[in-house]
Amino acid sequence: MPAAARGGARRGARGAARGAARGPARGAARGAAAAAAAAAGGGGPLRVAIAGPPASGKGTQCETIIDAFQLVHVSAGDLLRAEVAGNTPNGVRAKGFMDAGKLVPNEVVVDIVKDRLEGDDARSAGWLLDGYPRSKEQADAITEAGIVPETFMLLEVPDDVLIDRVVGRRMDPETGKIYHLTFNPPPTEEVAERCTQRSDDTEEKARTRLEVYHTNIDAILDSYDGIIHKIDGNRAREAVFADIDSHIKGLRS
Repeated sequence: MPAAARGGARRGARGAARGAARGPARGAARGAAAAAAAAAGGGGPLRVAIAGPPASGKGTQCETIIDAFQLVHVSAGDLLRAEVAGNTPNGVRAKGFMDAGKLVPNEVVVDIVKDRLEGDDARSAGWLLDGYPRSKEQADAITEAGIVPETFMLLEVPDDVLIDRVVGRRMDPETGKIYHLTFNPPPTEEVAERCTQRSDDTEEKARTRLEVYHTNIDAILDSYDGIIHKIDGNRAREAVFADIDSHIKGLRS
């Protein structure tokens, strides 16, 4: 079976299983985040969340969103690393789990994210929650903690396109800049020669990451049913941002 067909079959099976599992419970789950978002009101600083699979272009879009709307960028991964580096109480707790090769418990990450979102700048300017939550448990935990976005934007790109993006990705170790052999090649031969490929930027590992992503995002969508806005990410970055820009502005129109 062709790769595209296999991907479609897997997604179809996941969708069917998800629909069967929801059943009567869908009405109760449907709406927890939507109701909280409505209760929080549609005015004031923007509260936006964005998610997307690996190599979906989410990082690029986040940079553009932050510049256009002057939102505070909140990335759980970046925050966690900063807490560990700063030897804060939460960082010390997180480091203990990380050093033991264990996942950092949801409550630790939620505390870190919540503390950042309660900062004066995030309260006054609004925030963009980037790539978090990554599981239903995390989604439920931050909702219970009062972290409720007005919209959950989801970038969608076919798996085979994502694989092509990942396998061709290269990094300049001197600048940290990311290039792509086809779509955004290194500017000079000198830069090209020193570029490296991440050990997990192989087709096999990329497909494994995508399987994990799809499993987790399918569960998350139930938690944010009612505020999800899907965006076709398989286009030029300018076209993708035009949709994002229109949607975010519409939240205040």
